Amino acid sequence: MDPGIFYSILAAFVWGVYIFVLKRYFPGYPGAVITVVVNVFAVAWYLPVSAVTLDPATVPSLATIGASGIAIVAGTAALVGVAFILFVDALESGDVSYVAPINKLVPVFVLPIEILFLNQFLTGLQVAGVAVATAAVYVANYEGGALLDPLRRAVRSRPAQLALASAACYAASDVGKRVALQELAIPTSVFVPVLFAGAGLAVLPVALRNWTSVRGDLPKFAAAGALVALGEHVTSTAFGLVPASIASPIVNTQAVIAVILGGVLLREAQFGTRLAAAFLAVAGVSLIAIGDVSGLLALFG
Repeated sequence: MDPGIFYSILAAFVWGVYIFVLKRYFPGYPGAVITVVVNVFAVAWYLPVSAVTLDPATVPSLATIGASGIAIVAGTAALVGVAFILFVDALESGDVSYVAPINKLVPVFVLPIEILFLNQFLTGLQVAGVAVATAAVYVANYEGGALLDPLRRAVRSRPAQLALASAACYAASDVGKRVALQELAIPTSVFVPVLFAGAGLAVLPVALRNWTSVRGDLPKFAAAGALVALGEHVTSTAFGLVPASIASPIVNTQAVIAVILGGVLLREAQFGTRLAAAFLAVAGVSLIAIGDVSGLLALFG
C-alpha cells in the first residue's frame, strides 16, 4: 500500500475513534474544560515530534509574519477552540451518528469564505459537492412525513444547530490555517503546537468559570490528547505524501467510522439512515475536494 494512502486511512480511523471517545467517555464535562485539558496533553505529546522535525531555518520571524499574520494565527486558534466547544455540546445533546455527518460539512462553509476573501472560484464539481453535502443534513433528519419535515427538524434541532455552528467555526479556522501554512509559510511542526496552545488559552476563561475537576479521569484526558496529537501528525503526513485530492476523501471517512461506532457500540437509533447521511457527507466533501485541489489544504491544515 502507498504510504500516503496508509496514513490517510490511519487518520480517518484516529479522528473517527476520537469523535466516538468524546461521546462515550467524557459526558458531563464542559466543552471548554475538555478543550483546555486535552490540548495541554496534545501539546505535551506533540512537542517531541516538533523537536525532531523542526528546521529552525524555515521558521519565519514575528517581524516577517507581521501584526496581521499574528492576528490571523491567534484568531484561527480561538476559532478552533470555539468550534470544539460547540461540537462537544452537540455530542452532549445528540447522538454521535447524528452529529458527525452534519459537523463534517465544513467545506460547505469554507467555499464561500474563500470566494469572499481569497478570490476563490466555484467549479461545477464543487457546486455538486455542496448540493450532495447539503442532502446529508436532509437525510440525517429524515423520519418520514412531508417533504420539508427533515429540514424543519434540522432547523429546530439543538444538536444540528450546534453541529452546524461548529462546522462554520471550523471552516473559518481552516481558511486561517491555509493562510498561516501557505501565505505565512509557518512550518507544520511549529503551527500545530501553537494551534493547540492557542485554542486552549482562548477558551481558558470559559473553562475556569465552569471548571469541573478532572483528576479522576486524567488517564482518559491523556489518551484523548494522544489521539489528537496523532491525528494531526498523520493527517499532515498524509497530505505530504499523496495529492490532497486522494488524501482528503479518505480522511473524511472519519464521519462514517464515527457513525458506525455510535450505531454499533452505543446502539443509537436510525443507524441505517444516519450511515447513509454520513456517506453523502463524505461524497459531497470529496466532490468539493476534487473540484479544487489547490484549496484542499484548507480542509485539514
